[in-house]
Amino acid sequence: MIDKISGISGISGLSGLAGARDADMAGAAGMPNMAAAIAGPSPSSFADTMKNLGQGVVSNLKVAEGQSFASIRGEVPTRDVVDAIMTAEQSLQTAVAIRDKMVTAYLEIARMQI
Repeated sequence: MIDKISGISGISGLSGLAGARDADMAGAAGMPNMAAAIAGPSPSSFADTMKNLGQGVVSNLKVAEGQSFASIRGEVPTRDVVDAIMTAEQSLQTAVAIRDKMVTAYLEIARMQI
């Protein structure tokens, strides 16, 4: 089901998926590695950071969907499904909050007089 929205990621420049599930919470939430960000400036651009965040969210949603289907088949304990769904929900809420902030910033810039 999540594969159906993969076409949407192409519209916003988010192509491809991370595929692997990150072990740390920052990676699981689709957020960048804060230790690497503090260590020094990264050569990646803002667009690359947004792309990575989007890929993390889509990856988390796919993992949660896969865990749900595996649970229905009786292959995965309920606790793992709940953990995957909670991680996906947190990722999605973070992405929506970032989107809202970006839209607000854009509207604020658009209102500026030149």
